[in-house]
Amino acid sequence: MTEDGKVVAAHAAAQTHHYTMHFPEHPPRASDPHYRDFEAFRRRTHATARCQFAVETGDASECHGVLELHHTHIEFSLQNGVALERLEHLYPGVSDPTEVGAWIETADNLTWYCAGHHRGHGGIHTAAAADFEASKWVRGLIT
Repeated sequence: MTEDGKVVAAHAAAQTHHYTMHFPEHPPRASDPHYRDFEAFRRRTHATARCQFAVETGDASECHGVLELHHTHIEFSLQNGVALERLEHLYPGVSDPTEVGAWIETADNLTWYCAGHHRGHGGIHTAAAADFEASKWVRGLIT
């Protein structure tokens, strides 16, 4: 409601988010010695995996595409820039710089999403974090 007690009518508003990401130097994914851990997790869990969006909402009607693994907290390309002490209290032992690459490919950092909720126009890699979270509870929020 507005200050004068009137209801604001439903409306659409274009949103633009523009910023520059500063990726640290990182090896190509193909040479990652821990990629085998990612693949092992994928093979072990794929048969029973569900899109996390559907798990949280209890509704898979908006899911589409194949299931894909998302790096939940730290993307592979960011591992050399992580302030490890910030993760240590949540994930004890992760602050060893020789082990963070292995941790990135574990269940603590991997979440299943359908392709739409992973890389689609309103997916976790595309929409702002607050908008993606809100889209779980407001149908048709992002088009």
